[in-house]
Amino acid sequence: MTSKSRNPLNLLMVLFILCVVIACSCPNVNDGDGGDKNDSSSDSKKGSDNGKSDNGKSEKEDKGDFVVKHTDVTNPKFESIDKQIREDKVLEKAADKLNRSLSLPHDIPLLTKDCGRINAYYDPRDKSITFCYELMEHFFNLYKSAGDSTDDANSRMNKAINFVFLHELGHALIDSYKLPITGNEEDAADRCSSYICIEELGQEGVDSILAAADAFAIESKMSKGPDARSMADEHLLKEQRFFNSLCMVYGSDPNKYENFVTKGYLPKERAVRCPSEYERTSKSWENLLQPWLKD
Repeated sequence: MTSKSRNPLNLLMVLFILCVVIACSCPNVNDGDGGDKNDSSSDSKKGSDNGKSDNGKSEKEDKGDFVVKHTDVTNPKFESIDKQIREDKVLEKAADKLNRSLSLPHDIPLLTKDCGRINAYYDPRDKSITFCYELMEHFFNLYKSAGDSTDDANSRMNKAINFVFLHELGHALIDSYKLPITGNEEDAADRCSSYICIEELGQEGVDSILAAADAFAIESKMSKGPDARSMADEHLLKEQRFFNSLCMVYGSDPNKYENFVTKGYLPKERAVRCPSEYERTSKSWENLLQPWLKD
């Protein structure tokens, strides 16, 4: 079976997982390069009436919703994915779960579309989160180039997409909640995504982190090394994102993931600091998000 025929179900599975994750109560992070604003052809019904919790209230007033906006697909190879998402109301279901879990100061549109480039991004201008179909294809091809079978490449693609979506959501919340981030925001977004994956998804979330880390490693090997542009970019180098991801997982349970060190994946000099890094990260995000969490 080709990757094209499997992609719709794969994306549905990924977004369904995201619904469950965020329904547990925590949000997260990622960015691309900002991207262009998206013209929406139709909006979902806002979740103000049926998307709010009837029992618990957050400390912050709820003034907005996650709102789905659909756009027309221009690339024929992504038409089947887009059709499946619309018919099964995947984004609408995700938005409903998010609205039941989080208070917002304003609406945050959710979009999936063909962007003409490999990307996923939060746009602070219109407060929207966009996930590009091209990124799915990129992950699949990346894992295939590393020797994965079609099934394995699809599986790891699903997991990596989960990590990226949570990263983008984190950017949206950092901006919308005006959260104090004293370091690199891209790194903060990665760590938030890892924290949520570990605390809310368990082993499935860890697999998502490791799939993304593998993608960083593969991309690093395929590149000719850092140049001036990559060194100046707000994103960390692929190699740094790889080791930071491993550190978060290892730090969450050093005994369980001891093989990261014994097999040489994570240098001992870094590993010894990972438990305290993870503890600081988890406590920080718990405190930052708590006022906005519904019961």
